[in-house]
Amino acid sequence: MNTPRLDKQWKSGQDFLGVRYPIMCGAMTWISDYDLVKAVHDHGGFGILAAGNMPPEMLEQELTKCTDTLANPFAVNLVTIAPNFPGHKEVVLKSKAPCVIFAGNFPKKNDVQEMKDAGKKVFSFASTMSIAEQMTRFGVDALILEGSEAGGHIGHTSLTILLQQVLFGHARVPVFVAGGIGTGRMMAHLLLMGASGVQMGTRFVMTEECNAHANFKKRFIRARAREAIETPEYDKRLPIVAVRALRNASSDAFGRLQLELIKKLDAGEVTRMEAQYQVESFWMGGLRKAAVEGDIEHGSCMAGQSVGLFDSVKPMREVFEELISEAEATLDSVAGKL
Repeated sequence: MNTPRLDKQWKSGQDFLGVRYPIMCGAMTWISDYDLVKAVHDHGGFGILAAGNMPPEMLEQELTKCTDTLANPFAVNLVTIAPNFPGHKEVVLKSKAPCVIFAGNFPKKNDVQEMKDAGKKVFSFASTMSIAEQMTRFGVDALILEGSEAGGHIGHTSLTILLQQVLFGHARVPVFVAGGIGTGRMMAHLLLMGASGVQMGTRFVMTEECNAHANFKKRFIRARAREAIETPEYDKRLPIVAVRALRNASSDAFGRLQLELIKKLDAGEVTRMEAQYQVESFWMGGLRKAAVEGDIEHGSCMAGQSVGLFDSVKPMREVFEELISEAEATLDSVAGKL
């Protein structure tokens, strides 16, 4: 596609990522596998392999397939709070993976340095200006701003605020943005604001190449933006790592569980540690149950609020064509208005 205006706006992202289109497919556990990474790669985008908490030997196999078959760079997403993180880190350090994204929590300085010493580019998420500055001091090569509109584990700040807090005031490394993005028009405006590229997750679930269960995709088709809700925290004694997912029987049960545990805490029937363990155990395997097994009522249907923008599953080729043609047309329109 001929994209003269886009090429001017996202050149820093093209150069940094080493791909034709600095459109990143966000890492989604049990969904962002080799097949999805390759499909995004083959259409000029930047694929990201999700390590999740898979066995390290499985991650090694997936990484080997990527490094053996993909001509352009990709990234592997490591969840720092996953039980298998230490094993994942060792696998990645020994691999030929060119880029690493730390997620789940902010990486330690040593984590960043080890990856850089191994010749890898390092990305980190940033939820505030202070975190952005800290990650830059640690030596990360790029930042990802992900607003609370996104699916899965999220922070508490919307993308519109993060843009003003971080993107507008932090230009020392490339900044990519995520959360609620699903159209080429929005992508164009974010590039004009200074983003080097964008990351989308929910949008790529709705592709033929994505291996998510058919029931999972059908639920996305029916969903409205307001159905993608954030898990609530009712009591500071039971801290919750917020997750955005489509409301179903399981999410309602999670709310009831918290209320029951709070009553037991008040009555001295359980300790905080026991209650926290029950809360953290509730969703164990929940995403796999929905995305892989197709149980969309009792599993976790993690989705961003952009899920309300899509009503069909399309080939990856059509998704890229729509995003890019719409973004280029939007930049033409903006140029005319100026």
